[in-house]
Amino acid sequence: MPPRVSWTHLPRAMEPLQESPKGIVERVAVLTASAHGKSKEPLIRMKRLSVFALFVVFASSLVAVSSIAAAAQTSAAPKPAAPAAQRPAAAVPVPMAKIAVITFQAAVTQTNEFQRDAADLEKKYDPRRVQIKTLSDEIDNLTKQLQAQGASLSQAEQASRARVIDEKKKKLDRDTQDAQTDFQTDMQGIINDVAGKVGGLMSDYAEKHGYTLVLDAGDQQTQTVLYAVPAMDITKEIIDAYNTKSGIPAPAQQAPGQGGVDAPQPQPTPAH
Repeated sequence: MPPRVSWTHLPRAMEPLQESPKGIVERVAVLTASAHGKSKEPLIRMKRLSVFALFVVFASSLVAVSSIAAAAQTSAAPKPAAPAAQRPAAAVPVPMAKIAVITFQAAVTQTNEFQRDAADLEKKYDPRRVQIKTLSDEIDNLTKQLQAQGASLSQAEQASRARVIDEKKKKLDRDTQDAQTDFQTDMQGIINDVAGKVGGLMSDYAEKHGYTLVLDAGDQQTQTVLYAVPAMDITKEIIDAYNTKSGIPAPAQQAPGQGGVDAPQPQPTPAH
């Protein structure tokens, strides 16, 4: 049975933290040899093997730590963004310019539909036109009578007749203004309705015939077309195409001078 290690050696053997790794190996080897009664030669060989093993462990630890540090740096470093593919921009084909002009206001007001609706509107206001004409004639007659009989009338009678004429004139002005306002509102509604449909047909016509630009030659306030050859004017083509599509026949022509309330000047806006 091998001799027991004396506890007097343990305090010194338990001080590895203050010695180098080589000293620790030698101390452990000495204690082990003395405890088992081994010779000095195996002790020396053990010391060499122990130092070599410790060196291998230490070197392996360094390699592992270096690998971990390198991996950490690689993962922490931002990856360079992949360069965007440089593709040449696709060339957008530019169509050949084909320009037309149109007098849009005339195209709207000369359609059979607008002519029919405008004529119906005139008939709608005929009764009010008659009332205004009757009142105007009455004022004219009263004014003539006052002028003819003024010398033979007293001042009170002249003042009374003058007040009646003045009141009738005020009523005539109100009735005329109201009739004009109502008429223009209804007329503008007709214009906008027909203009929207004519504008849609014009867009379809231009696309079908390959026009890339259509200019309005009828706007006198903001004139944009100063000159255009007649072959570029598609106003008649649009009117004919609209009349054919609507199927509305041309209305009967009215005699000149009919209608006492003037129609407003149409100002339609093309619908796109």
